[in-house]
Amino acid sequence: MKKNTMKKLFIFIYGILILTGNITPDAHADADINLSRGQTVYVSVYSHIYSGLKGRPFDLAATLSIRNTDLKNPISIVSVNFYDTDGKLLKEYIKEPLQLKALASTRYVIREAEIGGGSGANFIVQWKSEKQVNPPIIEAIMIGTRSGQGISFVSRGQVVKEHTE
Repeated sequence: MKKNTMKKLFIFIYGILILTGNITPDAHADADINLSRGQTVYVSVYSHIYSGLKGRPFDLAATLSIRNTDLKNPISIVSVNFYDTDGKLLKEYIKEPLQLKALASTRYVIREAEIGGGSGANFIVQWKSEKQVNPPIIEAIMIGTRSGQGISFVSRGQVVKEHTE
């Protein structure tokens, strides 16, 4: 097919998608946003993963990132608790609620040498707000290097409980 014919076909299909509502030229994401007053969020964390033929542990550092995505309102981080593979509480990171201003972020770091969490470690994060707000992005970023090789990946938090008050 000629280049000009392909271009016309693309424009025609794009126009049909816009007319049928499958694509909008200027997206309105706020129609799909579920606001919240608070949540409990589970975040997978890997202190190590297994690699190679012998399945040797590859130690990783992890950073828990909590990002307030609301454009106008603060949120309060109520608790940040770190658990090992067996579900045993290893560390409570905050004793009193921490307020995150609109669009602010905070982080909690697990050093590569801290291997106690294991491959099934996790964070449980609780947050709340006085108003209905955009839920924060809560994720863990794991990174490790060894012998000139590096690995990194992200684990997004999963809401396990919605708070109504």
